Amino acid sequence: MGSMAFERVTLIGIGLIGSSIARDIKAKGLAGHVTICTRSPETLKRAEELDLGDAYVQSAAEAVNGADLVIVSVPVGASGSVAAEIAPHLKPGSIVTDVGSTKASVIAQMKPHMPDTVHFIPGHPIAGTEKSGPDAGFVGLFKGRWCILTPFEDTNRQALATLKAFWEELGSMVDEMEPLHHDKVLAIVSHLPHLIAYNIVGTAYDLETVTASEVIKYSASGFRDFTRLAASDPTMWRDVCLHNKDAILEMLARFSEDLAYLQRAIRWGEGDKLFDLFTRTRAIRRSIVEAGQDVDAPDFGRHALDPK
Repeated sequence: MGSMAFERVTLIGIGLIGSSIARDIKAKGLAGHVTICTRSPETLKRAEELDLGDAYVQSAAEAVNGADLVIVSVPVGASGSVAAEIAPHLKPGSIVTDVGSTKASVIAQMKPHMPDTVHFIPGHPIAGTEKSGPDAGFVGLFKGRWCILTPFEDTNRQALATLKAFWEELGSMVDEMEPLHHDKVLAIVSHLPHLIAYNIVGTAYDLETVTASEVIKYSASGFRDFTRLAASDPTMWRDVCLHNKDAILEMLARFSEDLAYLQRAIRWGEGDKLFDLFTRTRAIRRSIVEAGQDVDAPDFGRHALDPK
């Protein structure tokens, strides 16, 4: 794709994902002009202080005027209201995409508002940290990470190729997926782990026989790593749960059944079953490392991967 992929790009929402996109666009020269939009005056001011774009506005309708690419980076529950606001002001031929962790819900909210003159191509970069806000972003967040696009049967092939090339310029590997399948996959690889983390940390917090200072003081790597997930943006994860509830509830039911199996094995001293389970799960870890989605280093490679 090379430099100047788009003349004008608008980023609606400037948290971890949006600010990382802004930084990569600037570093790689992928746009002639970047407009940053967020409803929060404080966040907008901070984005300007960080020099993330060229123009800074609170109105999404104003922000999309003349934009060739619009990327919506808001909690999934706000997708519909953003789509309704920007729809009358979108430039014919422009590409509109999002970064939401649920796709069927986002499509149901946004697609009815999208005019036939634009190319709406939902997306989801599978990258992030537990941090949020414009300060959390950094160049290279998407490098070596997957970005899933969920186009429609009638999606313009050239527009799809252009968006795919954009994400590849950011360092992503791009795949296409059907929206409901995406939601089921993400329910197990992302949504369920976060819910388990929130629950485990909440359980530790509520323990009457253990003080909070002891939980913090003696945190071994297991509990510590759960707290990293449980520190994620509560607004975003509230919306994920409410907007992917069917897939999440299915995975929670499966997890509950497997947890009951584990309880029985421990209760009856069935060491062979425990050993078999723990052996199979080690293989999953090796597969993730071999797939290049982590490195085999202490602390799960986090210090090697996260520049912050």
